[in-house]
Amino acid sequence: MKQQEIVQLSDGDLQERIADFKDQLQKLELTHVVSPLENPMQIREIRKTVARLNTELTKRQKQA
Repeated sequence: MKQQEIVQLSDGDLQERIADFKDQLQKLELTHVVSPLENPMQIREIRKTVARLNTELTKRQKQA
């Protein structure tokens, strides 16, 4: 998810996306513990996406 897409989301959508990506991250990490993932870089990308979403949400809360 690119920064341009994140900026266009509403606050509610941001929170929903954060929850969805956190669920995906948890599932991927659990799967990776049981058997190695074919592409473990997915974990890193999802972690970065969650951080980007959280940063945008925090930025909006400070402006309000």
